[in-house]
Amino acid sequence: MTFNDNARVGGNSAKRRGGTVAAVGGGAIGLGGIAVLLISLFTGTDLTGLLGGGGSGAAPQTGGERIASCETGQDANRNDDCRLAAASLNLDQFWGNAVEGYREPQLIIVDGSTSTRCGTASNATGPFYCPPEETVYVDPTFFALLREQFDTTAGPLAQLYVLAHEYGHHVQNLIGVMEQHPNNGTGPASNGVRIELQADCFAGAWVADAGDQVDENGTPYLEPPTAQQIADALDAAATVGDDHIQAESGGAVNPESWTHGSSEQRQRWFEAGRAGGVDACDTFSVAAGSL
Repeated sequence: MTFNDNARVGGNSAKRRGGTVAAVGGGAIGLGGIAVLLISLFTGTDLTGLLGGGGSGAAPQTGGERIASCETGQDANRNDDCRLAAASLNLDQFWGNAVEGYREPQLIIVDGSTSTRCGTASNATGPFYCPPEETVYVDPTFFALLREQFDTTAGPLAQLYVLAHEYGHHVQNLIGVMEQHPNNGTGPASNGVRIELQADCFAGAWVADAGDQVDENGTPYLEPPTAQQIADALDAAATVGDDHIQAESGGAVNPESWTHGSSEQRQRWFEAGRAGGVDACDTFSVAAGSL
């Protein structure tokens, strides 16, 4: 999506942070781990050991510097860091109107790597949400990995889809979805897959209304998405489907090992949210065969 050039986005609270390496813990929720798989599959370097374990990881760093030169929509259109930071204002406004008692998550733009209570955040773990911190971590270079390794378009709306997906996990944490539907293993109808598909649906609901959120002067942050931008977001959703990743690895597609859902499911639930809003996103009431 494209920001309006004169939209004021300087009020975002995102921070840029990085530099510390730690072992990956087991608490992260979202697209985390995708890039580890990509690197392993396409370079022959076995990094999958980074994904194991249920530990809490190293203590998170504190502080961080403000995103520089991120004051207007024009800045957001030019720079990935600023684009993600600016979108947080839009997402917080959307969810503040949709969820009573909404609390804004912290957004950390990762530079290199940084330690968290859920493990290391970097482009080798992908974007993720850390529930005990109520924090979203994104390394923008993750999108370059998607482009290079999967020959996919990771344009502005595809990037914001990923961010909106992680904000969806924050909403799930706030409203009790994660507590009500704890991890029960892998599989095409597992709680993990249902949680991920609901976050995709929440992202679609936000995209449908993203042009309605305005800055302090009443200027919409974002222009309505174009058909090509929607196609890019759907392409990104397909790229991170479990079946697509398994097929690209050269192995068999095994639904029993799925943690996020198939490409078709991820696209379909994104579109369900875009068409029907947040109310269309109850993935837990859907029978396994219809998920």
